[in-house]
Amino acid sequence: MTDSTQLAALVAWGAFALGFVFGLVGNMSNFCTMGAVSDVVNMGDWNRMRMWLLAMAVAVLGTGALQALGLVDVAKTIYTGRNLLWLSHAAGGLAFGVGMTLASGCGAKSLIRAGAGNLKSLVVLIVMGIAAYATLRGVLGVFRVWAIDPVAIRLEANQDLPSLASAAFGWSRAQAAAVLAALVGFGLLGFVFGRREFLTSSNLLGGIVIGLTVTGGFYLSGHVGYLAEDPATLEERFVATNTGRMESLSFVAPQAFLLELLMFWSDKSRIVTFGIAAILGICCGSLAWALATRSFRLESFRDPQDLLNHLAGAVLMGFGGVLALGCTVGQGISGVSTLALGSILTFFSIVAGAAATMKVQYWRM
Repeated sequence: MTDSTQLAALVAWGAFALGFVFGLVGNMSNFCTMGAVSDVVNMGDWNRMRMWLLAMAVAVLGTGALQALGLVDVAKTIYTGRNLLWLSHAAGGLAFGVGMTLASGCGAKSLIRAGAGNLKSLVVLIVMGIAAYATLRGVLGVFRVWAIDPVAIRLEANQDLPSLASAAFGWSRAQAAAVLAALVGFGLLGFVFGRREFLTSSNLLGGIVIGLTVTGGFYLSGHVGYLAEDPATLEERFVATNTGRMESLSFVAPQAFLLELLMFWSDKSRIVTFGIAAILGICCGSLAWALATRSFRLESFRDPQDLLNHLAGAVLMGFGGVLALGCTVGQGISGVSTLALGSILTFFSIVAGAAATMKVQYWRM
């Protein structure tokens, strides 16, 4: 298939299918990254955290395998550039962690809940999308570009661990990528399977399938949708991606682009991209499971304070998710699978922000 329009449609439908599987399995297995942190902080229960880490391990090994086979190149993602935006990753991650706690779930969980009838999550998604758009191109974007983005460290090589190891020790990058992906991936698996109580069908299904959807996203956008030479421009191109680079699942900026598409629908230059199709697929997959199990329920805010908490959380997630270049899935799984330093920093910052907020909430109670 050489026509870029047809190829873009294939990528979009493929992303919708991946999102559908994510939403279906996420609802079925109760996959929730905010819940994972909450379980650890409040009950000492690591099962949902292990599910998140299992998804991460599968994505690391899967993305490493794709790269070893020459099917994708993680250097062509937004995660692995030479500029380590450490303040953006740290501040954005902290803001997102606080926000997802106030909003009762991250972007992925909000999509899953919205598909199952949760009107609170629908409001969160709309407000998060507006805040994300303002941080990308609006008033918050001016502040981001002026005050936060310039605070960075320029590295001698790309910030992914294989590139840094190759530059430091003279290894070939391919060898470094294979070794480090295996070490990180199997190291995570060792921790995940260290407790027998984790080994339930629901936990295994959630972690493995969600990790595979992230791997599938990179294959779809980075291999199927890759044009080494676009006939129109004679330049390299990744079709149907908002960043113009290889992408996988992420749920903050695509929400902003969905709102933009809906508002400028008559503008034929705007299309359903990988990210937009994926978030629509998640809602539909969650809806399908909710209808099949008769668990679809309309749910709204219990009082004005509940509304205010969710609105504040949505704004913080939209701002923090753009600042950090991703969310608990966009950075915490997709980004980490590239072994980028910024993604690892964002993951720990999100967990720290969420854990601190939960401690404050518990103290206030």
